[in-house]
Amino acid sequence: MAKVSKQIVDKDLRDKVFEDVIERHVTGIVWNKINDRQWGCLLTDLNGNQRYVRIGAIVAEEREDMTAEQLMQSEIDAYNTKQADKAEKAKKKAEKIAADKAKREAEAKEKENESNV
Repeated sequence: MAKVSKQIVDKDLRDKVFEDVIERHVTGIVWNKINDRQWGCLLTDLNGNQRYVRIGAIVAEEREDMTAEQLMQSEIDAYNTKQADKAEKAKKKAEKIAADKAKREAEAKEKENESNV
C-alpha cells in the first residue's frame, strides 16, 4: 500500500479536529473557515468590543525518539513545570514586596519617633 503524503495526512487530522470542535458546537457561535488550518469567529469581549478569535490545529511531526503519547505528555509536563515556576516566582515577589513594605513602615515609624523626641 502506498504511503499517504504528509500534507494529506495532516489535513485529514485537522479536518477531524475541526469537525469535532466546530461542527458539533452548541454555543451559537458562528465559525468561518479561514484556511485549512484555522477557523475564526467574531465575539464581543467583556469590554463590549467586537473581537476576531481564531483557533488552529497544529499536527506535530512524527518523532522517532518518542511516541505521540510521550510527546504530548512531555509538552504537558513542560507547561506544568513553567506554570509552577511562575507561581513560585510570583510568591517570592509577593513576599519580598510585603517585607519591603514592612521595612519602609518600620523606618518611617522610627523617623517619626525620633522627630517626636
